[in-house]
Amino acid sequence: MIAFDNKGIYCAQAGIYIDPWQPVDKAIITHAHSDHARIGMGSYLAHHLSVPVMKFRLGADINIQGTGYGEIIEINGVKISLHPAGHIWGSAQVRLEYKGEVWLVSGDYKLQDDGISTPFEPVKCNSFITESTFGLPIYNFPAPQLVHDDINNWWRQNKEEGKNSVLLAYALGKAQRVINKLDPAIGNIFTHGAVDNVNALYTATGATLPNTRRITHETDRKEIQGAMIIAPPSASNTSWLRKLEPYRLGVCSGWMQLRGTRRRQGADRGFVLSDHADWEQLNTAIKDTAAENVYVTHGYKALYAKWLKEEYHLNATEVETLYVGEQADDTVDLEPSNTDNNEGIQ
Repeated sequence: MIAFDNKGIYCAQAGIYIDPWQPVDKAIITHAHSDHARIGMGSYLAHHLSVPVMKFRLGADINIQGTGYGEIIEINGVKISLHPAGHIWGSAQVRLEYKGEVWLVSGDYKLQDDGISTPFEPVKCNSFITESTFGLPIYNFPAPQLVHDDINNWWRQNKEEGKNSVLLAYALGKAQRVINKLDPAIGNIFTHGAVDNVNALYTATGATLPNTRRITHETDRKEIQGAMIIAPPSASNTSWLRKLEPYRLGVCSGWMQLRGTRRRQGADRGFVLSDHADWEQLNTAIKDTAAENVYVTHGYKALYAKWLKEEYHLNATEVETLYVGEQADDTVDLEPSNTDNNEGIQ
């Protein structure tokens, strides 16, 4: 029922692609990150919480239909439904059923509940398409609340020592889960314009976040003393960032699990926080699907497919795609233009 071609993941019976990386007539999108939701499709289908972000990124006039979790759309006998992926706001797994055969396309996912996204929902299937961004045993992420407590303690200490706190996190998804767990009693929370844009889209669709303020030319330097400032990774090594001195720099990423990653990014602190599944989550998710066939996409796909074959005796195959998973740089084009000129404080 599902094939992989040079445009993406294709269901010929329904005439539809899932997260295609080249223009097609009909596309189902698992979530709004730019490696999965690309411009140029004739029509889009996505969870309704992804629609505002996709319109912001891809154009207000795109032909897009929003749907809820569990709602069934039938196309030429194929029953299609979206189910929570737990990755970011509005992220979804795509379930396709035809003549008793069930495929599940996961997109990106995590099993940890981030407090904002609808938590991951295991779905039974015959064939499962999974990511493997962190598909090695060394990736064993700590409980999220421990990380959030660590972030707040770091912020508190920085403020006591007369430093601002700058935390780099993806503008779409991770920044919001970080902000949601910040302690406003410590001080003011400011954001880069890219993060502020997404915050507005989230709150407009029902999310609740602590009060934040966007840094602009009108922002007085005194107002940010001891503040927490959330910015995308692309703000690193820019004049925008240098205007926030004196500061300490932190990075939120699953890659912080590896020694040396924080040092290479020039950060003072690294916080292990990812919107992707770690090793144990990947294995749990795959076992819960009861799938006999597993197709492994981006990440450590060759090694992880080999593990699934040897350990669980599954029909596991690695698949080449253009998805990138969690990268060192922001992959979401949600930043205002001329960032250094328009977003810095005086």
